[in-house]
Amino acid sequence: MYILSYFNEMSYFSRLKQLSMDMRIFQVKANKALPVMGSILIASPLLSDYQFTRTVILMVTNNEEGSMGIVMNKRFSYRVTLGQLVPGLESIPVIPVFKGGPVGRDTIFFLHTIRSLKDSLEISDGLYLNGDFNELKKYLLEGNPVEGHIRFFSGYAGWENGQLEREIKENSWMIGYSDAQHLLADRYQRNLWSNSLCDLGQPYKLWSKYPVYPSFN
Repeated sequence: MYILSYFNEMSYFSRLKQLSMDMRIFQVKANKALPVMGSILIASPLLSDYQFTRTVILMVTNNEEGSMGIVMNKRFSYRVTLGQLVPGLESIPVIPVFKGGPVGRDTIFFLHTIRSLKDSLEISDGLYLNGDFNELKKYLLEGNPVEGHIRFFSGYAGWENGQLEREIKENSWMIGYSDAQHLLADRYQRNLWSNSLCDLGQPYKLWSKYPVYPSFN
């Protein structure tokens, strides 16, 4: 009985050691890059904040006054459409409005590829933020294409000066890059978080497989 107990104990410690080794694989560390306009923040798989779990955030500003970005891959739990929010657009086909972040939910932002739209801010090559909204309304009412060209958001993500840098040092965010096609097209949105991690190579590709609820596995 003593020998059997001894081997059971050794088996237990062996499994514990193996588990410890397995968990070290998922000690997620930031990739040491700095966020700039046009880069994306990719949430660590261990980030448990409800607002930002498995988010991809397009950076708009990052300076001494603070940081601002737009969450790219979160929907509201109920359907929100542009026609519901903007007078004069009730007759256009349904255009969804996405959850851009927890700050300023009464403000609509839009990302687009319309180079000719006045007063737009170029975020990266071929990708623009906001612009003359009256011109945009005309564009929509004329039935011009929306899918893959324009995406609307309510609210944004914001950080005080130095806050985002601290969160990156705490390994809450990875820094990556993406293009307008991936950020604006619906077909890329479902897997945007995991694909963005995979684009960084190993070990980030492995971390993209980390379960949402580890205790259920």
